[in-house]
Amino acid sequence: MVVLGAGSAGEYVSGELADAGRTVALIEKLRVGGECPFVSCVPSKAMLRSAQARGDAGRLVDLGGSAVPAGLGGDEDAYRIAAARRDRLAHDRHDDGHAEAAEERGVTLIRGAGRVTRPGVVAVGGREIGYQNLIVATGSEPVVPPVTGLDTVTTWTSDRALSEPGRPASAAILGGGPIGCEFAQIYRGFGVAVTVIESMPRLLSAEPPAISDAMAGVLRGGGVHLRLDATVKAVEAAAGGATRIVFTAGPPLEAERLILAVGRRPVTGGLGLDRLGIEPDAKGALEVDSRCRVKGHLRVWAAGDVTGLAPYTHGADYQALVISRNLLGQDYTADYRAMPRVVYTDPPMASTGQTETQARAAGIDVVTARMDLSDLVRANTDGGPGGTLILVADRKRGVLIGAAGLGAGADDWISEASLAIRAEVPITIWADVVHPFPTHAQVFERPLRDLAAQVS
Repeated sequence: MVVLGAGSAGEYVSGELADAGRTVALIEKLRVGGECPFVSCVPSKAMLRSAQARGDAGRLVDLGGSAVPAGLGGDEDAYRIAAARRDRLAHDRHDDGHAEAAEERGVTLIRGAGRVTRPGVVAVGGREIGYQNLIVATGSEPVVPPVTGLDTVTTWTSDRALSEPGRPASAAILGGGPIGCEFAQIYRGFGVAVTVIESMPRLLSAEPPAISDAMAGVLRGGGVHLRLDATVKAVEAAAGGATRIVFTAGPPLEAERLILAVGRRPVTGGLGLDRLGIEPDAKGALEVDSRCRVKGHLRVWAAGDVTGLAPYTHGADYQALVISRNLLGQDYTADYRAMPRVVYTDPPMASTGQTETQARAAGIDVVTARMDLSDLVRANTDGGPGGTLILVADRKRGVLIGAAGLGAGADDWISEASLAIRAEVPITIWADVVHPFPTHAQVFERPLRDLAAQVS
């Protein structure tokens, strides 16, 4: 087996196959472990936690933890401390531990850029390696939008922003998706003047409007400025190294730093896949079947962001599991019906399955139920901000097909909905489940009973 790319999916599948006694070469030109441990998931969640801790400390009197306000020190000094903690958790972006762990499992690690030269052969660093099965797990990279003047100003991608030791005084974040929302809270939590620019009329446009509105309320409540339905016409250098952003409508905006968070694209260029007759789709992704085999190719597989199907670390690991089981003799197919989507803001947004709009477009007889999380006892005892939950069910089958929520603990309790979707648990049965009091998981009880009344 040859695995191109040692990100989350590549690291996972190569280890599983090596554990089973297969001969595996893992080829990586940057870091074993990929983006997530070093410049993505781990550092961003570390910074979010630091910002949240600072926010909680600022509310210490309101939460009954002190009779006097806590001394927090300056924002800039605090950011440096948070960044130092971030870098420790990211192992200062050194992949030694990941590399050693892979080799201890029997994986042959080869540093360099691999390229298919002909069917059954990959070249890397002047060396040719034969394979029976090729697994493409090259991940994704930040998208740089085609904005006039972008090459004349200093910009940060998300990777760069999560590697810098200091914070700007002001930041304009281009993109109101998950990355943009998380970055907004990180920087605003340390006193940065933040503006999120989104070309769509709402944040998190793939989620239900009520969830988008709730996220907008959270960010605005924290002091983040939002410019929605805003198209950037051009950018240009401003005094002091700042950036001036010009819009097709509305006044211009100046910020010390422009952060690009408009998404990521699969990395498929330069791999020599054309030698195998493989052409990525219009978005650069590799089309795979239900077993994660590249369509039309018996011995070529793909997992992770490069497939464009489930662009999350947990999605990459899941696809790597599917490939591993198939290569080890099982007949295993992927099921994406309940793949969770999470934005790790405070409170977090989490969703799984279909939205109401998607379900209706698919011809499903839909029933829905909602819950205001401010009614939860646990939200009040914790001093949380409340939130909302939307459940979507198939009336005919009497099962859940989608859920989306924004509220404390949503990143954890959404898994209960994912399980219900995958297992097709009858709503009437799930509605009878007792949750401990007081917990955030009780968020399901009232809307489930509402749904049970509609489907039974």
